[in-house]
Amino acid sequence: MTPSYGGLALEIVVPVYNEEAVLERSITRLAEYLTNEMPSTWKITIADNASTDRTPVIAARLSGYIPNVEYRRLEVKGRGYALRDAWSASDAKVLAYLDVDLSTDLAALPPLVAPLLSGHSDVSIGTRLGQNSRVSRGPKREFISRSYNFLLRRAMQVRFTDAQCGFKAIRAGVAKRLLPHVEDNGWFFDTELLIIAERSGLRIHEIPVDWVDDPDSRVDVRQTALDDLRGMVRVAGSLVKGVIPVRAIYAELGRQPIGHGGRPSFFGQVLRFGLVGVASTLAYALLYLLMQGPFGSQEANFIALLITAVGNTAANRRFTFGISGPVGLFTQQFQGLLVFLLAWTFTSASLLLLHAISSDTHPSLELLVLTAANIFATLLRFVLLRLWVFGGRKTRPRSLVTEVVHVQNISY
Repeated sequence: MTPSYGGLALEIVVPVYNEEAVLERSITRLAEYLTNEMPSTWKITIADNASTDRTPVIAARLSGYIPNVEYRRLEVKGRGYALRDAWSASDAKVLAYLDVDLSTDLAALPPLVAPLLSGHSDVSIGTRLGQNSRVSRGPKREFISRSYNFLLRRAMQVRFTDAQCGFKAIRAGVAKRLLPHVEDNGWFFDTELLIIAERSGLRIHEIPVDWVDDPDSRVDVRQTALDDLRGMVRVAGSLVKGVIPVRAIYAELGRQPIGHGGRPSFFGQVLRFGLVGVASTLAYALLYLLMQGPFGSQEANFIALLITAVGNTAANRRFTFGISGPVGLFTQQFQGLLVFLLAWTFTSASLLLLHAISSDTHPSLELLVLTAANIFATLLRFVLLRLWVFGGRKTRPRSLVTEVVHVQNISY
């Protein structure tokens, strides 16, 4: 894991705010581990963001007598501020951060940074939600964490599993390119960084970790959850509006597909769309029958359509129109949902008409009418997907240089 160019390989930033009780013990333990187990050059930076207790005194003393330990003081609160400040000033090849309580087993540190030092990956994160992860924490925090990450994966269409684990690393060149586009400076900072990285086609490596909850954690879970939800809405809006230049970042740093396959012919698209449509219709029918009882007809229709619409757009993107990679993914899903709203309006109108004709209808008749309406909506969806959602994609993508110039022209 020693970089061939020499110099500093790894800088680990430990953000702190009023951590006088655990700071010395944690930094001493971390430095001992790195000295004995880390074969590459390293440095620890204690990033103090506006502590008001004895944290500055302890941190300054530690930097004075422990080799390769540095202290930085920032007169503003926020983990994001601390990481942004320390990472921007670093000359290391790989940048990492750990929570000061060292809840994550340090044995996961070498496999966390190895893919970045080798150039195999761009970002590396520890996950507490992997099959092989071993986690000890209360049911409340477990439920909140899993619910947040589930919502993040479904709403933002991301593939990483644990956005909040305080155990992450990033290649320095990638960090310097992404940091100007990360707006949050609190707890949502690293989640926003991960979303932008994945949307830009960067490779995110995940490792399962052993993690023990700190019972003395002072994180306001409720406020943090609300801030995270607001952050998700803000980032989603920025992606839809094109404020974040993911295309330019993809052209510069993204992992390109090994080969660009040609787009299927029109006949091939029709055939593939039909197969996806049959699968979606069957899934819709099953979901509708399962939910019609507890939710009612209109609600069951909406939920079943919403779930199948997301899957339908993803399947048609890859299978029918031969589009892969992260570029345009979120926008296309958003446009697919607009197509879904149109289909929902049509099917809901057919259901209202049926109930207007006969107030006492059997669920099987409702399903028959909705299936017929869905067939028409499916044909409409094909036209809109082909001409609007995926219509801007040519058989061969524009050159990366053209893409960068196009984005730069827009910014000017």
